[in-house]
Amino acid sequence: MTMTADTAADSYDQAVTGHTLTVGVVGLGYVGLPLARALAERGFPVIGFDIDPGKVDKLNAGESYIQGVPSESIAAARKAGTFEATADFSTIARADAILICVPTPLSQHREPDLSYIVTTTTTIAPHIKPGALVVLESTTYPGTTTEIVRPILEQGDRREGDGLDRKSGVDFYLAYSPEREDPGNIDFDTSTTPKVVGGDGTEALRRACLLYDQFVTATVPVSSPETAEAVKLTENIFRSVNIALVNELKTVFSAMGIDVWEVIDAAKTKPFGFMAFYPGPGLGGHCIPIDPFYLTWKAREYGIATRFIELAGEINTAMPKLVVDAVARALDARFSRGLNGARVLVLGVAYKKNVQDVRESPALEIMDMLIARGAHIGFHDPMVPVMPETREHPGLADMKSTGLSEEALAASDAVLIVTDHADVDYDLVGRHAPLVIDTRNAMAGARRGRDKVVRA
Repeated sequence: MTMTADTAADSYDQAVTGHTLTVGVVGLGYVGLPLARALAERGFPVIGFDIDPGKVDKLNAGESYIQGVPSESIAAARKAGTFEATADFSTIARADAILICVPTPLSQHREPDLSYIVTTTTTIAPHIKPGALVVLESTTYPGTTTEIVRPILEQGDRREGDGLDRKSGVDFYLAYSPEREDPGNIDFDTSTTPKVVGGDGTEALRRACLLYDQFVTATVPVSSPETAEAVKLTENIFRSVNIALVNELKTVFSAMGIDVWEVIDAAKTKPFGFMAFYPGPGLGGHCIPIDPFYLTWKAREYGIATRFIELAGEINTAMPKLVVDAVARALDARFSRGLNGARVLVLGVAYKKNVQDVRESPALEIMDMLIARGAHIGFHDPMVPVMPETREHPGLADMKSTGLSEEALAASDAVLIVTDHADVDYDLVGRHAPLVIDTRNAMAGARRGRDKVVRA
């Protein structure tokens, strides 16, 4: 008997609500692995795909490499038979739903790099089964799902002679649902954060929402994939612009002898009309420093200049240099010396507190600038024992975190706080560091040494 659209939908619905639908998660990084874990914990059979065989081997051995995803949870899913990892992308043929969570960085010219999305979609296109749901979760500009992903899934890679003849909404279902991961956040995780969903057609939207409804607190359906793509960019542009504002206010208030942190603490007592954002040494992570430029790039296609967004980017990008200049001024004021030959201990290199992720961290830019100006640097970070290799900062690779001891602090000419991890003894820093440059107001609660602190 030929399966009709109605019976196919019924079969899909029963598999979803019965948690027997096989879900493929492509890309097992900071987004994909928590997503795979959430699905597996709800009993869904999950296949995780990654091009790194080392990650695949670790996961299949029940080991996690992502903070916030305990190895115990991976081991439990492996034991229960709800999770497996593979680098064999032909296995995608077993998946009834495929969630794509691959990186979307910027190129060296600050333009969107969609190569991971294109390569992944091209790789899986010949293998997806009829009626499969495909959801892109990677952050990108409006139009990517329908203009880039859909044609590849419908037509394949005709350059390689593997052309397909399929139609979205008939042979497969396509949707976009932006990731909303916040590493280090103990209040919200994958399952407790509402999920925005935009479908390429009403049936795609319905199927995607039904799947996410099984393991997230709420789904927020919107009218199209383009709208969902715009939602993600808007969330992070909002943060970027407001952080740029307080960074600029910090510079202005500092010149006036006003403490911006005291200003913000007082302003946030207003129960309406104000939301507290805090200044810092620059932006880090994969989202806020990158996402706004996806929209500015796309806007140029329509002849629109996004001046406000680009200005915010300029302000935030300039912060590392302002911090380095502040270190030089503080050394000159305290010891009548400059950066050349100074010993600077950088406290915290992760892009934000209590995480191990150094992607786009302003600390790396600051460290390179300090080295360029002749400083001898070291770092301490309880979350980052060894500096990973990065494309933009190869000279920092394999540097090891030093212990935060009385001797290490006293041997430094200056301690520069870039990331305010909770697991740091700031009283120890205050007692033994000869000079502290604080970009995060981390020393505000220290009982001693506040007379040595310069805020930057």
